[in-house]
Amino acid sequence: MTTRIDEIADGIFRISTSVAIPAIPGGFTFNQILIRDEAPLLFHTGLRSLFEATRTAIERVLPVSSLRYLGYSHFEADECGAMNDFLAVAPAAVPLCSRVSALVSMGDMADRPPRAMGDGEELALGRHRIQWLDTPHVPHGWDAGLIWVATARTLLCGDLFTQPGAELPPVTEGDILGPSEAMRAGMDYYACRDKAQTALTRLAELRPHTLATMHGSSFRGDGASLLNALSMTLVEPTGVH
Repeated sequence: MTTRIDEIADGIFRISTSVAIPAIPGGFTFNQILIRDEAPLLFHTGLRSLFEATRTAIERVLPVSSLRYLGYSHFEADECGAMNDFLAVAPAAVPLCSRVSALVSMGDMADRPPRAMGDGEELALGRHRIQWLDTPHVPHGWDAGLIWVATARTLLCGDLFTQPGAELPPVTEGDILGPSEAMRAGMDYYACRDKAQTALTRLAELRPHTLATMHGSSFRGDGASLLNALSMTLVEPTGVH
């Protein structure tokens, strides 16, 4: 298991831990996204088992104790498994999630009350401003949402474009749709295609320059075209159901 941290956009860092998983040939990566600012935000806390590795990586950029927001897309172990571990070492931090997730999960599970975000709600971190976007069931989880960092034209896109492989570049201008579709063919993680197409069209309209993924390489380039291409793959059923 190895962990690295790389700046993939202005003040936005990808923390990536490569692991061996028998079900995924070539390994897999779990990524957290760190926004360095006056009120630092970590998107995805990662698994509890990866807490120390993630904490060590964050300390290379800023004190873990200075974290203010601990965001996640939907309630799942790799999204927020280490939430209470981070709350214990960051006394001013609070969970950041959708209103649905706060209601059904995080309000009970977290050691501190969450900041529940409404669809389209904005939050200033300092020089960066983020916007919460509800994406229920996209790609899965009725409480799901993503974060748009307008000031850096970066979409923190969670499980979208999940790619297999442990030895991948932190950011690429190459193809991430092909590998992600190959993985979806054997492990389809989309809950509702109709909702996905609507959500992806909305995300494409943001015209992101960077797509910060949770698994695999992040993408730099024409994010709108890539999101529209992903939407088109959902027209016909793919993979195992």
